[in-house]
Amino acid sequence: MKKLLLLLFIFPALGLQSQKWEKNYDFVDQCICGLSKVGKAGKIGYVDKQGNEIIKLEYADGLAFTEGVAAVKKDTKWMYFDSTGKALTEAIFEDALSFDSGLAVVAKDGLYGFVNHNWEFVIGMQFSGARNFTEGLAPAADTKGLWGYINKKGAWVIKPQYDFTDNFIDKEARVMKGGKMFYINKDNKMLHEWLVKCSTS
Repeated sequence: MKKLLLLLFIFPALGLQSQKWEKNYDFVDQCICGLSKVGKAGKIGYVDKQGNEIIKLEYADGLAFTEGVAAVKKDTKWMYFDSTGKALTEAIFEDALSFDSGLAVVAKDGLYGFVNHNWEFVIGMQFSGARNFTEGLAPAADTKGLWGYINKKGAWVIKPQYDFTDNFIDKEARVMKGGKMFYINKDNKMLHEWLVKCSTS
């Protein structure tokens, strides 16, 4: 009984302690890879579970950590940090996404490509837009702005023909063409239309 009462006193105290540093910020995101993104007065940084600042509160934007790395925006350009606060790249990217399956989408000089954790371009800068891989395929847009899907070698599996493409989930993806939204499979066959459920209340 005494142990139970002691725990009841300890846990609220720990909760109050963790909330104390959180009040220093406008928002505190979920802790991922041991770090939380925090924001104050339009700037963001990253802190550990004890509230220690690991990446300074001086950046314009930032993404959550994935695979031990986060994309962070310095002024108008993006760079990457690891979870120790070490800068892995210079702020050289016009756009950057989180790592997924060992690759991250980055943009330079108006074109998108894919880098690995060694910062090597696995797929060169050749697309006007791109998103991360899911189920072995990534949405990508050619220089005319038409979207299709590429494999991890950068080859077109579904040639650019859509105004919009979403990621594949459970072997189907939402696309738009000619103002119509519908779902396709990996053979580029239409499965069904995208139906919006409207509330009757």
